[in-house]
Amino acid sequence: MGNRRVVITGGAGFLGSHLAEDLLSRGDEVVVLDNFITGNPDNLTHLPQDDLTLIRTDISNYINVDGDVDLILHFASPASPIDYLQLPIQTLKVGSLGTHNALGLAKAKGARMLIASTSEVYGDPQVHPQKEDYWGHVNPVGPRGVYDEAKRFSEAMTMAYNRYHGVETRIVRIFNTYGPRMRLEDGRVVPAFISQALRKEPLTVFGDGKQTRSFCFVTDLVDGILRLAESDYSGPVNIGNPNEFTVMELAEIISELGGLDLNVEHKDLPEDDPKVRQPDITLAKELLGWEPKVQLREGLEKTMSWFSKVV
Repeated sequence: MGNRRVVITGGAGFLGSHLAEDLLSRGDEVVVLDNFITGNPDNLTHLPQDDLTLIRTDISNYINVDGDVDLILHFASPASPIDYLQLPIQTLKVGSLGTHNALGLAKAKGARMLIASTSEVYGDPQVHPQKEDYWGHVNPVGPRGVYDEAKRFSEAMTMAYNRYHGVETRIVRIFNTYGPRMRLEDGRVVPAFISQALRKEPLTVFGDGKQTRSFCFVTDLVDGILRLAESDYSGPVNIGNPNEFTVMELAEIISELGGLDLNVEHKDLPEDDPKVRQPDITLAKELLGWEPKVQLREGLEKTMSWFSKVV
């Protein structure tokens, strides 16, 4: 640990900036590649700048980084439904061309590469909870397919480089994650509910709110990702919090933390929205000795405190 040169694609985004912060604290040098479509350079301004390089570039085009590279963390992609539904072509390109270019950089530099995949590769799952050996239930031509299939392709491309070119690769399947530096307009349920609660507005619940999600605080996720990056396992690994909550339960907790009576406004459920989502983290426990530590209420308190300063 420490004294490595790490490239983070999408490093100005929510997860990328937290990874940069952790790596810099360990003594690593970090090079961030980001086109700022959904990322924000302000997410990095509080970090020590001596060992941080920020390069504005679109990794869907050819990329190169001067000098040695030890590790590449590929996190470039729109990640919220609002973003990838507004940016469908860019989402598909960064998942395909962007992954190809990042793998090409890893091959050229002799670097290890970890890609950020997602629980969305499981689609609207027919197996619950979801284990890594489940192949998923995805609608490739539905509106969410631009994100789901981009990530599924990126996994396939990554394993092809691993098998054919011998590139050391890792795949993390990320489940719902939340924490400071999420965007207010992100559209995902935690920032949406918190921003509405802080503004004393009704919380927007899609469908009846009985659909479930599993919420992982960002520091737990970063710990799991970096443990996986340092492991010897090349297959996909679920990293997420296995504690399952309905959307209505989340609304109740956030309303309580905001000192409000529960007040929701129901809207139609989006097409192909998953009914359940819960990671089986047996593999992460066995391989990495990892499991989340931050409970939902504690994590939401920290997140609401941060959001209260920007609302």
